[in-house]
Amino acid sequence: MAAVLGLIIGVVVGLFVRPDIPVFLQPYLPIMVIAALDALLGAARAYFERSFSDRVFVISFLSNVITATLLVLLGNQLGVGSQLTTAVIVVLGIRIFSNVSAIRRYIFQG
Repeated sequence: MAAVLGLIIGVVVGLFVRPDIPVFLQPYLPIMVIAALDALLGAARAYFERSFSDRVFVISFLSNVITATLLVLLGNQLGVGSQLTTAVIVVLGIRIFSNVSAIRRYIFQG
């Protein structure tokens, strides 16, 4: 319950404060958000499967965001940033839809 309250408070504060994103982070922010969403949905799936661990969630969240960001940074350094960004989005998108599908099956099975 505390996590949900923290999420709601964070969204409300973000809407009113409107923080400025530094220019050098702007290309990486969408990838960070998608990686974080993947970790959150993975945590939700683990919760429904009764195998949730807060340590695993924190490690998964941080490693997803950092790895996805570093892959896009590497792609930008190699001159193939858009292709590597697309690959990261496709892989994380598949994981997101897989987690949503598992959550849906759990909720609607009974």
